[in-house]
Amino acid sequence: MNVFNNLHAFVWQSMTANNCNTYLIDGPSRVLIDPGHSRLFDHVAGGLRQLGLAIKDIDVLICTHAHTDHIEAVQVFKEIPTRFTLHEAEWQWAVTTGKQMSAAFGIDMNAIMPDFFLREGNLSLDGLEMDIFHTPGHSPGSITLYWPSQKALFTGDLVFKEGLGRTDLPGGDGLKLKNSIKRLTDLEVEWLLPGHGEIVSGTEEVRKNFAEIEQFYFAYV
Repeated sequence: MNVFNNLHAFVWQSMTANNCNTYLIDGPSRVLIDPGHSRLFDHVAGGLRQLGLAIKDIDVLICTHAHTDHIEAVQVFKEIPTRFTLHEAEWQWAVTTGKQMSAAFGIDMNAIMPDFFLREGNLSLDGLEMDIFHTPGHSPGSITLYWPSQKALFTGDLVFKEGLGRTDLPGGDGLKLKNSIKRLTDLEVEWLLPGHGEIVSGTEEVRKNFAEIEQFYFAYV
């Protein structure tokens, strides 16, 4: 699915298998955000082929967090020079407290060591400029990416269309989740690109979505 210009979304729509949405920024560096499950990666690989691309054409993998439905397919890229990154706090959680979750899916986290770590602030990739927000709550090192030139917000499992991320998994924290969401509400966002579910488009629709999440869901977190 072409969202706009050089952004493509591989939206997961199965009602029976859990997987995340994956996004491709086809820019000066080709960036793939949240590759998803290894066993379901054909969903993304097929989308890349339709664009005339292969996994060897991806320069950087960014994971918004280290839950298996977002990070497992990093293993698909281990034999090619694609760089992989996520927040350092998330990595430290993933190789300690979160290690059992990964092991249950047969993932050896040490085999997918990040090439560099994300930190709060600007991320520049060969002219692609993005802002990184550390937004814990769903997990300790979850991040949200903001692409200012396109007013696009990649929220991972922080917020969705008419919903927010769960906090009952190891490392989850409801208060931190709410505070992380509040940090983003004043950004000028034309596209809200969540880790699951439908994309929200239009500035007013995005603002409405944030307002409804705070009004109807914050009391239950």
